Amino acid sequence: MSAPVILICDDSILARKQLHDVVERYIPEVTIYEATDGRAAIDIYKDKNPDLTFIDITMPVMNGIDAIKGIKEIDASSEIVVVSSVGTQTELKEAIMAGAKDFIQKPFSVSQIKILLESFFKEG
Repeated sequence: MSAPVILICDDSILARKQLHDVVERYIPEVTIYEATDGRAAIDIYKDKNPDLTFIDITMPVMNGIDAIKGIKEIDASSEIVVVSSVGTQTELKEAIMAGAKDFIQKPFSVSQIKILLESFFKEG
């Protein structure tokens, strides 16, 4: 199996770095791409076809909900997890309806990301 490819999309450099560091801790052979807005996430997705995408909801240029819809148009089987501090029922419902697989509330815990990665990249 080739090394996993992950896309992290968040307008906060700190949020991207925190998630990047946790992912690298548990998947040492990972390739990680980063985007600062939804439009960039769609462009990177088209080019790199990541195995898993982490995406924020509130971002400039294009929000996460619209980016999820755009990615799903490119690849209906894409695996997307929302990581956001926007946690109202409305946004959660919108993200899931748009095609997100899961929703993790910021600030996230290392164990939340570890469990998600283990379930997604489990052997066999």
